[in-house]
Parts: sequence; structure tokens; C-alpha cells
Amino acid sequence: MKVLILNGSPRVNGNTTVAINELAKIFEQENIETETLQIGNKDIRGCIACGSCGKTGKCAFDDAVNEIASKFEATDGLILASPVYYASANATLIACLDRLFYSTHFDKTMKVGASVVVARRGGCSATFDELNKYFTICGMPVASSQYWNSLHGREKGDAELDAEGLQTMRTLARNMSFLMKSIALGKEKFGLPQKEEWTPTHFIKK
Repeated sequence: MKVLILNGSPRVNGNTTVAINELAKIFEQENIETETLQIGNKDIRGCIACGSCGKTGKCAFDDAVNEIASKFEATDGLILASPVYYASANATLIACLDRLFYSTHFDKTMKVGASVVVARRGGCSATFDELNKYFTICGMPVASSQYWNSLHGREKGDAELDAEGLQTMRTLARNMSFLMKSIALGKEKFGLPQKEEWTPTHFIKK
């Protein structure tokens, strides 16, 4: 099994990496492979609603987003990790996720998702909710922990002193491992849930 981790921080080996490293240690114990991609320092523009992906199955801007797409399709779980800027995730990560989730047409049902947020003090809950919405719109179960998945620290390495936050990361990784393994067994025995044909209902009628 494999988990893809997107690091939305522009800082290499910063406090967001502290959270990711804590997760990765547990995944290794659970015999689950991890791959981390540093996204926050990439040149990734936002979606322009051109509709090209509806025809080609990939984004018109051939950058890191299309590279991530194939990795995402091959994984059992996805973790989104971000620092908090003005009670929101890093804008580069959001631009990446908007295009990634909209342009990819493969079935994401029952891939497990989790988000992790890092802040000096406030804004974690809003950012946590923002990132989780990418999972819940496409049939991805969200792994939980003993608390909301946040870690605190300002200067580089400060997050290593947040004992409860680190424990939350470890619990999250164990719960996510259990959920992915349980879903794999369920898919083998029962298959995926039945899907209905999509019934788009717009609020403005002509």
C-alpha cells in the first residue's frame, strides 16, 4: 500500500516537514510506503476554467499537477499538509489541488484522505476544514485522529516541541493505516459502493 503526501510549505525541512516525518515513521512501521512531494515552492498557477481537461483528461498547463495526477491515481491514500496563512492553506497548494481534483477523471472512491495543518497559533481549524473539502466531494473517506490534525511552531523546528501535536500525527497515521487496510479487505469481499448516474441540478434555470 502507498500514501502520497503533498507538502504545501515553501520551506524545505520546516515545521510542516516535522509533521510529515512523524507520520512517515508510523507508516513505515505499518509497512505502508510513502512518497512526499514538496509543492509549496513550485511555480503552479490556478485554474482558468478553460475546460480542456474535460476532453483530454489532464490539465492544459503541463506542470507538476499532471505529474502528481498519475501518482495520486496509483496510491491508496493522500495527505495534504500545509502551513497556515491568514487562516487558509498556502495559495500554491490550493491552486495545485483545484486543478488536480478537477482535471483528473479516475475514480477516487474509497481512497483515504487526511489533512495536516501547521501554524504559529491560530487559523488551523479553518485551514483543516478547507483541505478536507477536496476529499469529501469525491467519495474519499477522511481519516481522523485524537484531535484535529494540527501542529504548532513558529521558528524552524519549533513543532518538534509540540508533544500533543506529534502524538496526534502518530495516531492519525495509525488510524489511516487501519482504514486503508480495512477498505482493501472490503473492496476484495464486497467491491465498491454502487454509483448512480450523476444528476446535475443547477440553481439557475433557463
